[in-house]
Amino acid sequence: LHPLLVKIIDTPQFQRLRSIKQLGGAYFVYPGASHNRFEHSIGVAHLAGQLGQALKTKQPGLNITDRDILCVQIAGLCHDLGHGPFSHLFDAMFIPRARPGTEWRHETASLDMFDHLVESNGLQDVMEQYGLILPEDRTFIKEMIHTDNNNDQEVPKWPYEGRTEDKSFLYEIVSNKENGIDVDKFDYFARDCYHLGLPNNFDHCRFLTFARVCEVNGRRYICVRDKEEDNMTEMFHTRLCLHRRAYQHKVTKIIETMITDAFLKADRHIWIEGSGGNMFTLSTAIGDMEAYTKLTDAVFEQILNCAFNAPQELRDARNILRRIINRDLYRFLGETRFEDPTEVCTNVFVCLFCITLSTINMDYGMNDEDPINHLYFYSEHDTTHAFRRRPWQVSRIRPTHFSEQLVRFVCRRYADMDNFKQWCRANGFPEYQVIYINKLLNI
Repeated sequence: LHPLLVKIIDTPQFQRLRSIKQLGGAYFVYPGASHNRFEHSIGVAHLAGQLGQALKTKQPGLNITDRDILCVQIAGLCHDLGHGPFSHLFDAMFIPRARPGTEWRHETASLDMFDHLVESNGLQDVMEQYGLILPEDRTFIKEMIHTDNNNDQEVPKWPYEGRTEDKSFLYEIVSNKENGIDVDKFDYFARDCYHLGLPNNFDHCRFLTFARVCEVNGRRYICVRDKEEDNMTEMFHTRLCLHRRAYQHKVTKIIETMITDAFLKADRHIWIEGSGGNMFTLSTAIGDMEAYTKLTDAVFEQILNCAFNAPQELRDARNILRRIINRDLYRFLGETRFEDPTEVCTNVFVCLFCITLSTINMDYGMNDEDPINHLYFYSEHDTTHAFRRRPWQVSRIRPTHFSEQLVRFVCRRYADMDNFKQWCRANGFPEYQVIYINKLLNI
């Protein structure tokens, strides 16, 4: 690793990632899923450097500099700095319920944490010592980590400041808004599959070998050889399989729901010291990076080991986490598929029983679109001309749909479970049979 990357790694803000599980609640289902955001971030930095160097070597005319590659590596290293406890659980499940209406995502927190890391550790001078030009390169790094700009060929004006449009392809390496093919996915597909014990049929090394930059409508894109289409399809299929078998596993989501419930009850009783000696709760720490630096998965143990004379809400939170430890989980009732999950009526269940409904989206990464349609290819005979996949080249055994929505039913308490079963029997609905859930929704 470049010495500047090591300087960034050796800071409290980055070391914090050692204590944040990559897959959140999946560790309670898959014992091998013990890896953390720390090693994933280092892996992304490594792959970002490999892809940048490969393009530089193959195409000197792109004028990729060592400075460009170093910036891309820093972006890869710091892209997940903003994750909270148990990764996506915090920003996708906890914050929306703790602070309704708050527009907050871990990507924007990564930008704030990166600024905090640089400033609190005096790294501005160190970055300049290693050849970076500030503030230009710092802006470039942050734009690669996250931006709200829609960077596509229909945007008439170049939306970025860190690099000019002739370096547009650099913005696709860490977080690719064009088609979702980036080194972030390369690392977590390989790493997650390894730790979960699931197959990974996508070979990212072949992508690094066959990636080239081609110009399309005045903008440069990272393209891949046409013969690699099947390999790229395997990448998106691997994503779907990981969501279906691990990320959205029914027990994983139940455990994450329980952790979220515990965090909500404990929110007002867990205090974290931030800047200026100010105190913040779990949900307000996102507004102060000094406090947020101290917020990791360790809050789980903090709640679990709270005193017996703690406030009632904190004891309730502790009891929920104890249920996880004792495998006394919320009960899974069933799931069903809907064309439009927003049409599901929840009122009857909420009123009668302590039953929650959750909507799960499964896709290839671009809703119901085939992401391969957003990828540019080049041929062996013309490495400068890029093209989309032609209709007659599409295999007849390709999927026709690329997404599905599930609605899951979970019961929080066994007493309510008994009431639910009695109600099912009284109304002639077989218990636990998912196929009959549709009948329940039509009452």
